Order: sequence, then structure tokens, then C-alpha cells
Amino acid sequence: MAEEIRAEMVANVFKLVVAEGDVVSDGDTLIILESMKMEIPVLTELDGTVATLAVAEGDVVQEGDLIAVVE
Repeated sequence: MAEEIRAEMVANVFKLVVAEGDVVSDGDTLIILESMKMEIPVLTELDGTVATLAVAEGDVVQEGDLIAVVE
């Protein structure tokens, strides 16, 4: 079972905390978004491995854009 993690708002990708292939647990931070000078952590709700990181630091994401896939 895979979890697609999508942006909930328009924001800048401030920092990547994980890389493809990293093992993560429920509640781990994957990336940090920045919007209106606030840092917003993006968390996983699944134990697994980061299969895809669809963003890079400095990217701008729109609401609904794919950020990562955890399998």
C-alpha cells in the first residue's frame, strides 16, 4: 500500500528532510514547506520507504501537487 503525499497549499519547498530510499515511520517529517514566513512540516502517516520525492529545495508547489510517495 502506497501513500501519496500532496501539498495542501501553495508554498515553497524550504528543506528536504529525507531522500528517496529512506525508511520512515508514521509521523516523521519528510520536507518542510515555507509559506508567508511560516515553516510547515509535511508528515507521513505510514511506516515504509520513501519511493519518490517529486520536489526539490526551492521548488514552488501548488495545492494538490505531488510531494512524495511512501510505500
